[in-house]
Amino acid sequence: MPDKKFALSGQETVTLTRQTVDKLINAGDGDAALLYLYMSKTHEPSSQAEVAASMNKSAGWVATAIASLVRLGLIVNDNSTVEQQPDAPTVIEQEPRRYSVEEIRQEIETSSHFSALLDEAQRSLGKVLTPDDLERLFGIYDSLRLPVEVIMLLITHCIAESCGKGGGRMPSMRYIEKAAYTWEREGIFTLDRAEQYLKALELRKSARGEIKAALHIGDRELSATEKKYVDEWIGMGFGADAAEIAYDRTVLRTGKPAMGYTNSIMKSWHDKGLHTVQEIMEKDGKRDRSSTRGDPRDAKQKFGAPDNEEIERMQNILKKIKEN
Repeated sequence: MPDKKFALSGQETVTLTRQTVDKLINAGDGDAALLYLYMSKTHEPSSQAEVAASMNKSAGWVATAIASLVRLGLIVNDNSTVEQQPDAPTVIEQEPRRYSVEEIRQEIETSSHFSALLDEAQRSLGKVLTPDDLERLFGIYDSLRLPVEVIMLLITHCIAESCGKGGGRMPSMRYIEKAAYTWEREGIFTLDRAEQYLKALELRKSARGEIKAALHIGDRELSATEKKYVDEWIGMGFGADAAEIAYDRTVLRTGKPAMGYTNSIMKSWHDKGLHTVQEIMEKDGKRDRSSTRGDPRDAKQKFGAPDNEEIERMQNILKKIKEN
């Protein structure tokens, strides 16, 4: 693959593949491109803190730029499963910093921001934080550099999520800390970004529930494998109506629910560009004429080619969905 060379100050030269340059240009993210050039220039694994100090940037700026490059597949951390580009630099995940009791005490006494955050966290969680809890909360505030208002929204979200799973149990600070690292990796450093992120989560949760009902799964939660399949279908652009048709075909042909078989139907539709009920019924709801040549008794039903009775079943499904 042809290379693009960029001359930097001095005698240094950074070589980037054309594929990488195209990705950076198409992304239109100047901060991500600047960070990539810096990492390509140094070509040494660095922590986020080291990058921030060397570039004279905030931790939030670095985290946001890293998140963009990870999404582009141009930068990986030491634990990442993203396929690395030939010239992709590496960022090492920063180990959580340990804080002394004295450091935290001084921050509480001198910082109205952290003091207010602590009061709100204890009020929301309904308890006095333990020393370990306090250290985790301070780490979110000091190391991850999430703004106080974002951390408060994060805590509220974690409480709602934890209590919503049944039993009304409050989340542990470890649970909140894990969510905070996810927000940091996603570049959620403003209330607007946090609200957009939570709205997207809510939409996905709603779509999951609708597809779960279409699959005739009762009161139980989706298993990890089922959730993986459902999330993939949502990402492909399918709704509950398509899932119900796929479920119906699965039971018709296998005699029982089978997520793997249902998934193969959904992937087949996606590969054909069929996502709505109308598209499925028009393009994948007709019998393949070639299968009926010769003796009709020897005709075999091809995958994805239902007979007239199946078309009628799909029409009934669509009618039921509209009535609901």
